Amino acid sequence: MSSALYRAFERIVVLDTETTGIRHKEDEIIELAALQALPAAGGLQTAREMDLLIRLSEGRTLPPFIAQLTGISDEQLRREGVSKAEAGAQFAALLSQPGTLLVAYNAQFDLCFLYYFLYRCGRADVLKGVKMLDAMTVYKDRREYPHKLENAIEAYGLQGQNTHRAIDDARATLELLDAMAAEEDDLLHYVNLFGYNPKYGVSGPRISSVTYRPQSLFPKGKLYENF
Repeated sequence: MSSALYRAFERIVVLDTETTGIRHKEDEIIELAALQALPAAGGLQTAREMDLLIRLSEGRTLPPFIAQLTGISDEQLRREGVSKAEAGAQFAALLSQPGTLLVAYNAQFDLCFLYYFLYRCGRADVLKGVKMLDAMTVYKDRREYPHKLENAIEAYGLQGQNTHRAIDDARATLELLDAMAAEEDDLLHYVNLFGYNPKYGVSGPRISSVTYRPQSLFPKGKLYENF
């Protein structure tokens, strides 16, 4: 039987970004990747794949640490990157149909960046009413610390890799979502429910449609049952 999560949504869009830093309002997205997956027999099947490098604003350059981490260079962004407007339009098209769930690993980070990016492109309205799921919140209820994507890949014995390139990490997150759904069919309870480290609080602005709850580094029952 297919997961209740897959029966509840017509399509699932898995998102990942690479950015110039961690400041949602000031830093920029340099790579935006998304997979549009459709429920199929035995799991999810990728129907559409988007992977875009995005040119930096005039006068900006990549911090050396980010260039080393991602392998992306300023020259590559100038040569292969698309405009912010084009990237915003392509991503908005993925969310234009009803019945879409938006998924990311450590979704708070990516979704805050995505909001400010789409806002500047005049397309933030596309996020209204979209349901969201943080795969890391689910994983933290399943396994003990550490909780990086690479830890989840290893824990479930997946083929994907955490390369710090957005498209690879999006593929790995989709594979992880399938593995977690097969392990325990409770992912629907995590829609619009994000956990956060109580020591540091919620990172970035809160998303109005999301419920935030403190979450331990070590599983202590289900986050959706603890309140």
